[in-house]
Amino acid sequence: MTLVTNELSDEAQAEVKQPGTHVDPQSTVSGRVPDESRAARTRSFRVADFPLPTGREEEWRFTPVDRLGPLFAEGGSGHLDWAPQLPEGVTLSDIDTETARELGASEPEDRAAAVAIANSGGAVRLDIPAEADCEQPVRLRLSGTQQEPVFGHLVLTAGRHSRATVILEHDGTAEYSEVLSTVVGDGAQLTVVTVQQWTDDSTHLAQHDATVGRDAAYKHIAVSLGGGIVRMNSNVRYAGPGGDATLLGVYFADSGQHLEHRSFVDHNMPHGTSLVTYKGALQGESAHTVWVGDVLIRAEAEGIDTYELNRNLVLTDGARADSVPNLEIETGDIAGAGHASSTGRFDDEQLFYLMSRGVSEDDARRLVVRGFFADIVAKIGVPEVVDALMEAIEEELALDMGPTLDGASA
Repeated sequence: MTLVTNELSDEAQAEVKQPGTHVDPQSTVSGRVPDESRAARTRSFRVADFPLPTGREEEWRFTPVDRLGPLFAEGGSGHLDWAPQLPEGVTLSDIDTETARELGASEPEDRAAAVAIANSGGAVRLDIPAEADCEQPVRLRLSGTQQEPVFGHLVLTAGRHSRATVILEHDGTAEYSEVLSTVVGDGAQLTVVTVQQWTDDSTHLAQHDATVGRDAAYKHIAVSLGGGIVRMNSNVRYAGPGGDATLLGVYFADSGQHLEHRSFVDHNMPHGTSLVTYKGALQGESAHTVWVGDVLIRAEAEGIDTYELNRNLVLTDGARADSVPNLEIETGDIAGAGHASSTGRFDDEQLFYLMSRGVSEDDARRLVVRGFFADIVAKIGVPEVVDALMEAIEEELALDMGPTLDGASA
């Protein structure tokens, strides 16, 4: 039994109860028939297995591929400045590509990822040893200073029954394409936070893969505030039953920015769980955000429970949000599965409530947006990072609404 659902919606919500089929009509606009199953897409370390994208492909149809040529080409790589902060016992080392594959690095799923691995000249391994309990977060700051193609491959291994939070911070100017391969050992608890605060002339393409072990818990939080083009694919597979995956995202697009987030949860083991929640705001002419959420429940994934949610808040005219939740089910023996998606403007009732209590309209709008994002940002769990990101969101709001009356964050 197979169920496939795709939906493009401005105001849509669907809860999966019975088998059926729904095909996104826009997926055939280009004349190209999409893959029958998300699992059918090409996965390979060979660049030659991925033709140059044209923008007509299902996986590239929202992306401005005409601006990404340097990141699709094989060749050399520039560099970013790395500033690591490693708790005791956590190590950072260079490895070759073959070792990365032996450690469990997943195969690339598009040309950008394949080129990134081919051009990176090996990989960097970040290792959290088994049984480690990291009270302080692992932090890696990657900064660019010029617009040149940079390629990277980071392999993150979290040993059995370890517990850690890893924060990846990206800033400066760069054209960066990267692959993050994460292997979460049995019983481990790992949170990965990736923050994009590039300059507006920067580009960042990313494939973030995770393999989640038996009874392990993995959380991935993506925060995209800066960059001319940011496209991030967050993928999860399971290496044993009972694994839990939570994919969270926050993005705020201004005029001219393209912020694209895609997630794929491949339930290939029984009794796993997954929760996907992304929230975005847009303001300014030609601001564009994309969220595509794919969930595949294979025949062997009995007893799983999954849900995905996307919410978008459009703050001004001229901005566009695309939201596509996809759910594919090959077994009826599951605990639950569903998805929801919505795009809209401010809630008039919320604004009225605040304004009736003496709050100005601009400050009321500011409070609504902060509350919209705060629940996800707070899940990062590192106060200094949470505070810095909420301040950055306040700065984004000031571009449209102006500063607060006292010139400080609300």
